[in-house]
Amino acid sequence: MKKRILLLAGGQSGEHEVSLMSARSVLNALPRDQFDVTPVVISKQGRWLPPTETQRALDSGEAPTGGDLVLHRAASAEGYDAVFPLLHGPMGEDGTVQGLLTLAGIPFVGSGVLGSAVSMDKIMTKQVLASAGIPQVAWALAVRREWQAQPDTVRERAAALGYPLFVKPANLGSSVGISKVSSAEELDGALDLAFSLDRRVILEAMTAHKPREVEVGILGNDAPIASPVGELRFDADFYDYETKYTEGRASMHIPAPLPTEVADQIRSLALRAFRALDCAGLARVDFFYVEETGELLLNEVNTMPGFTTTSMYPKLFEAAGLNYSALVTRLVELALEER
Repeated sequence: MKKRILLLAGGQSGEHEVSLMSARSVLNALPRDQFDVTPVVISKQGRWLPPTETQRALDSGEAPTGGDLVLHRAASAEGYDAVFPLLHGPMGEDGTVQGLLTLAGIPFVGSGVLGSAVSMDKIMTKQVLASAGIPQVAWALAVRREWQAQPDTVRERAAALGYPLFVKPANLGSSVGISKVSSAEELDGALDLAFSLDRRVILEAMTAHKPREVEVGILGNDAPIASPVGELRFDADFYDYETKYTEGRASMHIPAPLPTEVADQIRSLALRAFRALDCAGLARVDFFYVEETGELLLNEVNTMPGFTTTSMYPKLFEAAGLNYSALVTRLVELALEER
């Protein structure tokens, strides 16, 4: 008997359109003889669209503003064997939807409430990884109320890290609100921007040399495996929103041209991070590799990475011999495992 799968896409984050592209790819890839897939698109306003409007959104790549404000029957996942929440960023990848599905008692692809929530929050991620002894760049926390009441304290914290540095909202994806700050004169504007988007902000030191950005995919639940290592190359100062989503601004290299011992260390650290954060199903773990010093520094863990056929995560496992259709099928199988 076919398994009935509810595929959620869209959502309220800046990666709404990427999610729709990923959903089209997954819809086409899940074997029709094994799965009966029902897509539901969530609009940018958080409304769950009925079938006709869902199909229109998938075809056009843009969701209308209509839909039900109150979650319709699909939200209960009644009658489905599993849910594939192909949602990125806040209100999708941060434990909120995972909590809804957990309450409904329905299996779903990816990390649970804890792993999703902790991995989405940059500060919580860093604190957990630090406790696990996983190397990261130096960083500091600032909160909005402190910035309003004691701005000099925050400025001193930034100065202690040294310039240049990055200012990042704690809980947003897609590189939204991230600023590279080259001097103290640029700090206030960067903090004002970040605090307009989040009440908690992370100050992050830069490495002494420009690092290489390398990524590895993780697949599995209690016995996860790591993919070959890939590398992102780009000319911009950092992997910002424009570089990420403008064709031709960045290129992927799989496998990354790295010494074997470095690639092995990246894979080992990625698996440690996956377990430390209580992730499940899948994740893409991103690192900085400072070639001049040999440093490996974990940057972030993405529990629902981009999933088009040309996205880094599927390409990493394709290099390991697992094609796109087999990969999405395996993810559904992992969702149905007892954990």
